[in-house]
This record gives sequence, C-alpha cells and structure tokens, in this order.
Amino acid sequence: MAKSDATGAEIRQLARYEVRPNALPRCLAAIREFVAYVRAHEPGTRRYEVWQEREKPTRFVHIFVFRDAEADRLHSESPEVKKFAAVLYPECLAPVEFIDYQLVVSNTERSR
Repeated sequence: MAKSDATGAEIRQLARYEVRPNALPRCLAAIREFVAYVRAHEPGTRRYEVWQEREKPTRFVHIFVFRDAEADRLHSESPEVKKFAAVLYPECLAPVEFIDYQLVVSNTERSR
C-alpha cells in the first residue's frame, strides 16, 4: 500500500476513498477490525487513524505513520491488509488514493 522511504525515515501517508452508502455498515466494521489488528500486532505502525467525513459519511481518510520502510513493508504485506482490502475495495466508488507526505511542522514534533 505505502511507498517505502530508503533513508530510514518515518513514512507518512494518507489514504482517502468513498464507499457505497449501502456498504457503510460493513465497511465500518471492517475498518474497526483492521485498526484493532494494527494496534495489537504492528509496533512499527506509529499512527493509524481513520477519519470519517461529517457532511458525507461515506468518505474516509486514513492517516498513518510507519517507523521506517521495513514497518511499511510488514504492514503492506500482512494477510490482514489483504483481508481488509478484499472487503473495502469492491465497495469503493473509485480506487483508494494513497498520498505520501513529509512533515513540515507540528505542535508535537520537531520540524524537519
């Protein structure tokens, strides 16, 4: 899913998508199950949050930070990612868009 950073730096990424309205309950259940797995089994995934748009609740953004390229690889190649994608992707109105970011400034971290 995420691109690797060869420098060993954290990998910061956002994924956004919209699901079919009738699939919303099934997708929310899959999201919750998937994030519970990440929390319990992926120490290299430093942040994994899923945000749902208030005005259009079928739209989601996933925000994630991986410790390094190896943590990204382990996440992306896990059977749980494949299981989650098998539920989510068929319900998306368009392909999930993954966007890589670099930190500029934060109130909790030093600037880069």
